[in-house]
Amino acid sequence: MSSHRRPKQPNPAYTGILTATAAAAVAVSVAPASADPLPDPSKKGVQAQVDRLYEEATQATEKYNGTKEKADKLQQQVDDMQDAAARQQSDLNDLRAQLGLLAAAQYRDGGIDPAVQLALSTDPDTYLEKASALDRISARHSGTLRQFLEQQRALQQHRTEATQKLTDLRETRTELADHKKAIQGKLAKAQRLLNTLTAEEQAEAAAEEQRASRASARADLGNQASASQRGAAAFQAAQSRVGMPYVWGADGPNSFDCSGLTSWAFRQAGISLPRTSQQQANAGTRINNLSDLRPGDLIIMRSDLSHVGFYAGNGQILHSPKPGAQVRYEAIATSGMPFMWGVRIG
Repeated sequence: MSSHRRPKQPNPAYTGILTATAAAAVAVSVAPASADPLPDPSKKGVQAQVDRLYEEATQATEKYNGTKEKADKLQQQVDDMQDAAARQQSDLNDLRAQLGLLAAAQYRDGGIDPAVQLALSTDPDTYLEKASALDRISARHSGTLRQFLEQQRALQQHRTEATQKLTDLRETRTELADHKKAIQGKLAKAQRLLNTLTAEEQAEAAAEEQRASRASARADLGNQASASQRGAAAFQAAQSRVGMPYVWGADGPNSFDCSGLTSWAFRQAGISLPRTSQQQANAGTRINNLSDLRPGDLIIMRSDLSHVGFYAGNGQILHSPKPGAQVRYEAIATSGMPFMWGVRIG
């Protein structure tokens, strides 16, 4: 006969211990092992995040600038190749006409030479493979046919090279679009963060940026001699742009990114610099010590060489610093970007 004993009730104290232990275990299992700190919602915290996004955007901008420069060069090469091919095709048509006259004359004399028939063929591979047939043409006409064959080969080579350049250009433009998307995404995220600030906080941030620009106008540049005549001319051109806005991908005359300002200024001095800060970092004589810099020298900033400006004297840099800012003077020590080296041009 089965037992109908009443089940033993759990000890309330023991139950409480189990419940607390289980709750703790759940809490541990849910919480990540090393969670990232929550974003600081204060104005200072938001500004720090925005500054980081702006830095990432300027780094992406230099990649965009390099890719755009490559795309522009490829486009020029494609245009040149297509122009050359058009000229060669015109020359080839003239030679074909001459050979047609030769064929007509031979026909009147009793038949067309087989070599001329090959040259007039619509299948160039056929007669190129049988170029030995040149020996069957009289010496008076062999020069015209030989020139025709050489022009045909050159035209085919140009068309092949142009096709490859067009492929490279399409790939480069895809890369360019990716960089542009990355920049726009970071700037949009920065703007969303700024929009979380109160109207008062946004006004304070704008006022701080204005104070930085006004302080720029009063910068004490000292009385150092310029680095070189060309450097002095470029520096003077850059000085005339103080107050112009930072715009990514822009190289003047009314808006600039960092390398856009330096490349534009040196163009005014008659020197063509590469477009990106990384390329400009190796465009002249390297100067490793900040104390050896002279006004007009380039200053390369950040470990990835993603920022460039002009040394302005007295520890100051003249540059286009970041989105939302203007071309201005700033103390190198407080710019927030580590100095790598200087470059003297000219």
